[in-house]
Amino acid sequence: MPISPAQCRAARALVEMDQAKLAEAANVSRNTVVDFEKGRRTPNTNNLLALQSALEAAGVIFVAENGAGAGVRLKK
Repeated sequence: MPISPAQCRAARALVEMDQAKLAEAANVSRNTVVDFEKGRRTPNTNNLLALQSALEAAGVIFVAENGAGAGVRLKK
């Protein structure tokens, strides 16, 4: 399941990570994060997976689309 820009923003907020720290953790440019979160463009598959993996490593769980929509939460 690819993450959405809104999930990325929410996930960063949950783990108190700014865009620069996420970019560093995912080994992508800060512009990649900024453009993705603003909906300007979708990163290539490898970069999108790197962003998701970096956030998951920080303790985020991505919730798939359900009746209430997609979301994020912290690991217990």
